[in-house]
Amino acid sequence: MSNISNNLKYLRKKKGHTQQGFADIMEIKRSLIGAYEEDRAEPKYDLLKKIAEYFDLTIDEFINEKISDSWKPKPKSSGSNLRVLSISVDANDNENIELVPVKASAGYLNGFSDPQYISDLPKFQLPIAALRQGTFRAFEIMGDSMLPVQPGSVIIGEYLDNWNEVKTGETYIIISKNEGVVYKRAGNRFRENKDLKLISDNKVYDAYTIAADDILEIWRAKAYISTSLPEPAPDPTIETLTQMMSQMQKSISQLNKN
Repeated sequence: MSNISNNLKYLRKKKGHTQQGFADIMEIKRSLIGAYEEDRAEPKYDLLKKIAEYFDLTIDEFINEKISDSWKPKPKSSGSNLRVLSISVDANDNENIELVPVKASAGYLNGFSDPQYISDLPKFQLPIAALRQGTFRAFEIMGDSMLPVQPGSVIIGEYLDNWNEVKTGETYIIISKNEGVVYKRAGNRFRENKDLKLISDNKVYDAYTIAADDILEIWRAKAYISTSLPEPAPDPTIETLTQMMSQMQKSISQLNKN
């Protein structure tokens, strides 16, 4: 049986819930709880997150750990600790750029450190010098929180081994236990045991923070691929024409002085 099925059954019984009682708490059918505990199905990401939070666990712990009476959470790591990264290479031993589609995002939390999972992802290479030196991965994003980057765009990120190199104002792909895969702008530098503020470029969305020990990977955004081409620039308004005229007058005045 998988860790999910064993952990769910153990944690549910430890809380004293019947399958029906826990199903009511999760707002799902009792038959689904039975299917999960018998390893006939696995919960989707949103439900995984809800279950993990209910038992005060991270998704990573709920999926990957064998939880029992003797189980203890692993010590949290710091921003500069050594991490093991799984990669794939081509026939000439050149690193590939693996693509993580939206549909694979939930599975990435469980498989990001598994060489077999990484090797099964779609992969490609680009003849761009800036994307040849380093380790890169591509993530498909959805939603409009980072407009003008359109939903469905693919962000190519460079692996950041030392999280202390996170810079305020730059954009990153953040892989975290509870938020999954998100593309955001950093609102502060990374500090161990402190929250990292994540900001959306679309101001409709509020900034929020995630705990440092919730983060699994950080990828610095280096480029993006999109099939949505930019809209043409809008016709100038009276206001913009006035600003242009004012700037021209300043430039002419400066030239006359010189």
